[in-house]
Amino acid sequence: MDQRTELSEFLRSRRARLRPADVGLPDYGGRRRVPGLRREELAQLAGVSTAYYVRLEQGHGESVSSAVLDAVARALRLDAAEHEHLRRLTGPVRRRPGRVRAVRPQQVRPELQQLLDVMEGVPAYVLGRRLDVLAWNRLGNSVIGDIAALPPEQRNIAWQVFLDPAARELYQDWEGKANDLVGMLRLDAGRDPDDPRLASLIGELSVKSADFRRLWAAHDVLDKGHGVKELHHPVVGGLTLRYETFRPSGDPDQVLVTYHAAPGSSSAESLRLLASWIATGPTVPTGPAGDGEPSAVPESAPQPDFGS
Repeated sequence: MDQRTELSEFLRSRRARLRPADVGLPDYGGRRRVPGLRREELAQLAGVSTAYYVRLEQGHGESVSSAVLDAVARALRLDAAEHEHLRRLTGPVRRRPGRVRAVRPQQVRPELQQLLDVMEGVPAYVLGRRLDVLAWNRLGNSVIGDIAALPPEQRNIAWQVFLDPAARELYQDWEGKANDLVGMLRLDAGRDPDDPRLASLIGELSVKSADFRRLWAAHDVLDKGHGVKELHHPVVGGLTLRYETFRPSGDPDQVLVTYHAAPGSSSAESLRLLASWIATGPTVPTGPAGDGEPSAVPESAPQPDFGS
């Protein structure tokens, strides 16, 4: 990812979504040549000269002060994730042309895998950089579509959602899920623009998915958080699940994702039935605690073919 190009396109996309009325500026009518605020209007809101802001929007952000960045962020109405993304894009250019940096595989601590395994009634998995699925428990594997059945290089939530047709059946709000994942990938790209695996993933998704290309062009960014997902599971049908994300201490690039249903709800009963079905069926390995290869633990319950 070219850091200056990314900065330029990100600022233009954030400016384009604002209208004068959104920020308390008068709209004198007439056709505007560009969507959203003009550069001079944004500069006025941020308290900088138009020339200064134009240079920033052209991708020259290396010497911009924190105070100016904060002012621009306020003027653009950026949220916390977008503000972080802007700060990273205006940092020193880290790209080294002609050199490919080796990326060490992420590892999940054995204790974290053990925690996943004992959470028998809670679907859970661990995401790493670029949304790679690093580990999971049996119920988590079933709920998200049998990641264990995929080859290691395809154990990635974004790959699954955009390139596996079964994902469109699994996620009731597929568009919302896809948009969230693209925002997370964009945030990862700002954090590490020289990650060759991330570049390869974005390239593959861009070539193979028109939906990914459309959403990627929006330049939205999003951090992992909490919320509700509506799923259509091939075994138990509709599920309304709340999800929470946690960052394990000492592992800032890993996120533990858990799902649960509201107590007493039909989804809670369906989740209980799914857990029982898994516990009494044939077997698949639990999540790998290491480099993404299948672990040597005894096989537990199999998953149905979800088309993943």
